Amino acid sequence: MIAFDFAQLRLIGLQQAIASAATQLELSSPATQLLRVCAVHRDSIGVHDGIREHPAYIVPRLLHQLQAQDNILTVGDWVAAEPDAHATLWITAHLSPVTQIARRGNDGRRQLLASNVDTALLVMGLDEDFNPRRLERYLAIVLAAQVTPVVVLSKADVADDVPGKLAQLRQRLPPHVPLFAIDTRHAYDVAILEPWLNAGQTLVLLGSSGAGKSSLTNTLCAADQTTNGVRHGDGRGRHTTTARSLHLCASGACIIDTPGLRSWRADADADTLAATFDDIAALAATCQFRDCRHASEPGCAVRGAVDADRLRNYHKLLRDARRIEETPLERIAARARWKTVLKAGLERGKDKRR
Repeated sequence: MIAFDFAQLRLIGLQQAIASAATQLELSSPATQLLRVCAVHRDSIGVHDGIREHPAYIVPRLLHQLQAQDNILTVGDWVAAEPDAHATLWITAHLSPVTQIARRGNDGRRQLLASNVDTALLVMGLDEDFNPRRLERYLAIVLAAQVTPVVVLSKADVADDVPGKLAQLRQRLPPHVPLFAIDTRHAYDVAILEPWLNAGQTLVLLGSSGAGKSSLTNTLCAADQTTNGVRHGDGRGRHTTTARSLHLCASGACIIDTPGLRSWRADADADTLAATFDDIAALAATCQFRDCRHASEPGCAVRGAVDADRLRNYHKLLRDARRIEETPLERIAARARWKTVLKAGLERGKDKRR
């Protein structure tokens, strides 16, 4: 049985579910340690023992297993590692994560963002970064991963019409999602997030570049990450954080900071994604037709009751999810159908002009 100091590892987010799974590991060495991935580098993995960070390497056997499962280690994972004769740490086992946040790339591949997360702080600036549709996409992905979302609106000290933007989001977002407008640089502002910063809790910061994630990490964890401003003209941020990293807070919680992300595709099937828009799902149950698409069908209970832009965003997310679920043959067939429809439309246009 692997031996570990629960109190020490709780400082980096160890919870009972992971601790129980660790006791079931088959060990090849009594020196095996339970560690948490805190950084992923090109040639090594950063692991933390609750006191300090160490470099480690994946044994070839485990690396082949992970690659066969189309999986990689990411920040937040828990692993077992043992030292060799030269005191080099080798990762020999990977514990299945309790939660995992991921997105789909443009090529459909799954890209892991963080593992074993309790709360996602969705950070969005109240300046030119303000984009309710993008925030809804973040929210859908986090809810699909069964992680608690908290919306943090940064730059409340310099933005225009803060009350109006808050009212707009409260109208669009589910009422159970906490929503705060703060100045991320000041401790008295971020103190409002204390309920999610208890010992053993893991948080991840998600948002676009320049939204204030690194500033928030610095304030919450007394860290010293470099921060950059935004570009003049379009308000877009410069990439400050270039890799995911885990930071410890004095409260006993830990935070995973992530690089800014602009394009998001949900790592969830259409049914799971639809369930994250619970207001639309509840109204859809009272539509006249069971298969109502909320477009132009008579007796639709959703149109008119839901913000039109929110409904468009909902349909776009569902299309993305269904596209990911398609097999290569189904994609080819779909393209052929659309070519036929487009060709027929062009022919009709020619006939009308004659």
